[in-house]
Amino acid sequence: MAETETEGEASTAQKLTLPTLTAMVVGSMVGAGVFSLPARFGVATGILGSLIAWVVAGAGMLMLAFVFQNLAIRKPELDSGVFIYAKAGFGDYAGFNSAIGFWASAVAGNTFYWVFISATLGTFFDGFGDGDTVLAAALSTAGVWLFHYLISRGVRDAAVINRIVTVFKILPILVFIVVLFFALDTGVFADNWTAYGYGDLGNLNEQVRNTMIITTFVFLGIEGASVYSRYAKRRSDVGRATVLGFLSVLALFALVTLSSYSVKPQPEIADTRQPSMVGLFESVVGDWGEVFISVAVIVSVLGAYLAWTLMAAEVMYIPARNEDFPKFLGQEDGNGTPITALVITSLGVQALVALTLVVDDALNFMLDLCTSLALVPYFLAAAYALKLGLTGEAYENVTARVRRRETIFAGAATAYTLFLFDAAGLKFLLLSTVIYAPATLLYIKARSETGRRLFTPTEIGLLAVIVAGGVTGVIGLSTGYIDL
Repeated sequence: MAETETEGEASTAQKLTLPTLTAMVVGSMVGAGVFSLPARFGVATGILGSLIAWVVAGAGMLMLAFVFQNLAIRKPELDSGVFIYAKAGFGDYAGFNSAIGFWASAVAGNTFYWVFISATLGTFFDGFGDGDTVLAAALSTAGVWLFHYLISRGVRDAAVINRIVTVFKILPILVFIVVLFFALDTGVFADNWTAYGYGDLGNLNEQVRNTMIITTFVFLGIEGASVYSRYAKRRSDVGRATVLGFLSVLALFALVTLSSYSVKPQPEIADTRQPSMVGLFESVVGDWGEVFISVAVIVSVLGAYLAWTLMAAEVMYIPARNEDFPKFLGQEDGNGTPITALVITSLGVQALVALTLVVDDALNFMLDLCTSLALVPYFLAAAYALKLGLTGEAYENVTARVRRRETIFAGAATAYTLFLFDAAGLKFLLLSTVIYAPATLLYIKARSETGRRLFTPTEIGLLAVIVAGGVTGVIGLSTGYIDL
């Protein structure tokens, strides 16, 4: 009955067109990450390594984009993609953890955005430091609750605002790319090809691996259209928006990286203060460039914050309406906004803002935590698509060639997400289970509310692994083995 009600509510909502859905994908991905790309790549590699990294990351994430596109076609009845795909493929508890992981990733990502804004302001006002001072936390707190108020006015209004903001934040990035390529120094560009003359960056394999977390982070949000599938005017637009948004953003990110290598030697790029696009642009055009890109950073990040907060609330709201989260998380206000889920999301960001006062490197810590938490939802969605292809479910009236192609895409996406688990490292995987383990109490409450069986034997095994990881993570934190 809960699923029928959700579909009914979606039918009464204002439907989103292909351009708006595409803007949601682009708006979700183009946030703070793009403005930190020059220095993050400069620390790890030269031009050749960056090209390989973008090919690897682009191919892997394109496979994931195809996964979301194909799932939208093969399973059109499934809404709120990230959560529901894991549930449909691997059971209720797996679906619950996918939703929790996606929500927690969005919360960590939104905290990263506030730290990034404060660090940008720190270029002009010392009191903001690197985004981890008391003044920075105070500004972030005010921002969290201001956006909470704006979003509570209605999801559809916020989506329109995001579309407008997306346009205005893309333009400065394009200006950056064009200006830096016009200022290209062929000698510097040639020296940056491998950057071996500047020191030991390791072999190409090591260089590429060292860029994987940042390349994954900047692509987070690729599932944006799937999360909003219940609002789509045409179901087929969900897949198109995902692929169109991804390809546009991939080109943008790669050009930002390559243009940066055209004006400064790799060591100088690596030492540029974050957000590094600010310093690079200033070095080419003068002082006005610092202000120009800084304003773009703030507009871009605020737009991405809006999109991610919407997605986080949706992914907590939909499971509650489907009785997979406790009922209180499915409450709406008079504007149709999932208000309780929004409140919990804002409180989660607020808690992590407070944490930035005690961690050593708040900016990179939140970036890595956000990326690590997103890996479980992505892996389960890709694995579900692979399962459909291998079993033939949903392919009854589809040619063998199409099924084979989509199965290969799903297999490649699954392998890529497994590779990312290794790239993320043990520290952040353990920190992720510290969040997953206690969150299981919400699952138990939801099951108890409807009198359903708590866990199957397989789910008990999964629970044991998560709890063991959580306990190990807590011990690691208490002993200093895992440092913040």
